[in-house]
Amino acid sequence: PFQVVGGKVKKPGKRGRKPAKIDLKAKLERSRQSARECRARKKLRYQYLEELVSSRERAICALREELEMYKQWCMAMDQGKIPSEIKALLTGEEQGKAQQNSTKLAKAGKTEANSSNL
Repeated sequence: PFQVVGGKVKKPGKRGRKPAKIDLKAKLERSRQSARECRARKKLRYQYLEELVSSRERAICALREELEMYKQWCMAMDQGKIPSEIKALLTGEEQGKAQQNSTKLAKAGKTEANSSNL
């Protein structure tokens, strides 16, 4: 009646779990609940994807506008005109460099003054 397989005692008969006597109504209710949860997850997933798509579309529009602005600037510069935005950028950079140089010179002057006092 018993078999020994790999050091384990096996009883003859059916394999696996014995079917539990589950109430059919409870099983149907669990199935319905699972379906409700699945639909809710699906709805959330679609909402997330729609928001993602709309945010990417807005980013694409903004980049297209920026590209168009740069094209206009290039066309203006090809005609020998410098757009005011580029002038502002250039003068802003030059002022920034001048400020950096002046602070470097001031620091260098302080260190020279300190070394001469020794």
